[in-house]
Amino acid sequence: MFEKMSNGQRLTLAMILSLVILMVYDYFFMPKPTPVTETNSSQTTYQAPAAKSDTATQTASATSVRSQSSSTFDNTVLVTIKSPRFELFIDKLGRISQVILEEKKYKDTEGKQIELFAKEKLPKPLEVRFSDAELNAKAFKTPYSYNGAEVIDLKGKQSITITQELGEERVTKKITVYPDGHYEVKVEVANGHKYFISPGYRPNVRVDGYTVHGALIKEADGTITIIEDGDAKGTETFHKARIAAAFDRYYATFFYNLANGMDVIVTKDAEENPILFVQGAKDLQLGGYVGPKEYELLKSINPELTDVIEYGFFTFIAKPMFKILLAIYHWVGNWGWAIVILTILIRIVLFPLTLKGMLSMQKMKDLAPKIKEIQQKYKGDPQKLNAHMMQLYKKHNVNPMGGCLPMLLQIPVFFAIYRVLLNAIELKGAPWILWITDLSQKDPYFVLPILMGATMYLHQKITPNTITDPTQKKIFEWLPIVFTFFFLTFPAGLTLYWFTNNILSIIQQLIVNKIFEARKIATKDK
Repeated sequence: MFEKMSNGQRLTLAMILSLVILMVYDYFFMPKPTPVTETNSSQTTYQAPAAKSDTATQTASATSVRSQSSSTFDNTVLVTIKSPRFELFIDKLGRISQVILEEKKYKDTEGKQIELFAKEKLPKPLEVRFSDAELNAKAFKTPYSYNGAEVIDLKGKQSITITQELGEERVTKKITVYPDGHYEVKVEVANGHKYFISPGYRPNVRVDGYTVHGALIKEADGTITIIEDGDAKGTETFHKARIAAAFDRYYATFFYNLANGMDVIVTKDAEENPILFVQGAKDLQLGGYVGPKEYELLKSINPELTDVIEYGFFTFIAKPMFKILLAIYHWVGNWGWAIVILTILIRIVLFPLTLKGMLSMQKMKDLAPKIKEIQQKYKGDPQKLNAHMMQLYKKHNVNPMGGCLPMLLQIPVFFAIYRVLLNAIELKGAPWILWITDLSQKDPYFVLPILMGATMYLHQKITPNTITDPTQKKIFEWLPIVFTFFFLTFPAGLTLYWFTNNILSIIQQLIVNKIFEARKIATKDK
């Protein structure tokens, strides 16, 4: 049946089916978190990278390091640092064991403040692992010492120093925490034993099939390398990397050294999820961050850190688009209206392309009876069929690809705004009107999805098409219902974009219909 469709219809159907497949996969096949089984065993297996001594030709391999972890102190809090934005806990193994986001908008489905790290996921941020197996095992049984207040109210930057005595080695960490969530760490290893330090396993708050989650490395030359969960194939080393981040949809934990770089080793866990480590040194200094991937917050620390916010293949379009959305938000003061205005601006910019495509489709509609006649007459002779079709197009000055190419050029823009609205944590807790109190969550009363489906149906009715096959007609008639069903669980911000886009499409189609009718009347008068 598809050979009877125009190129524009084929492309439209391909786009729609691709999105439907994406939705179906996430809804039905998205991997569910594996339940954690509590155990009384004190044996824990850790994966620690080991590097060759020749740093010029350094490679890394995963070495299984079996170490003892004592339940009496490994999760016990050594010091708690509180601020209006977050609560950060450092445990007796010198790690950031948990971060709780304290702002009102950061609540989970149960109304509790969001905790960034799953307790069972290792490594934790600032976790040190030695290449020497015996020393490593000892390190996981020996608590750090700390002389200072157990609870610190953070009013400005605050430094703490913690020390671990391992007999043949002494580890000292000086951690300076800032109110915005970033920190600096200086690690001193007295006798120079080889070690690695991790920014931690990625936050485990928002993981879904729509967005990317895993590890991001910004290499020395500025290249961004993404290793998604499930795609880590072995141990890799990135020399002089600038940023090493582990992230989910909205949150990240990362190290950075923008001046001198750092050697980053990527290993994998049993599920082939990437695990990040940084090659240690006798005196190591790194910047770090744990928290939401808020554009303006990361920019205030260092503009380069905004590279942690990744939108997928069309990032090069999505990033400028988000900056425009952010500028509009600062102008109107509401993320919902900013989305509406951005959608209008996009349609205005793309209108010349859209107009060209729509007019071409109108011409194709008028030629549909003649096209069908030629197809019937020469259905057994492909060469004559193509020749007569080309003559018909030439006679009426119609480009059969005229409706296809303009749409093709708009696909990157569509997917870019799609990714922006899915990944922008700024929409979390952002209200629009009345019942929409959080644009990152679904519409609680399903008003927007229903309106989106209704406007999609209306747009179909006023859009010219050349479909004569009953099966094809049924497919297109059912699409508004299918889309409505899937958009019921989509973030309200994304549904708002699509609904606004539909309204503008209807207006544009009505304008084009009038333009085309006026041209036809003018042609007849001649």
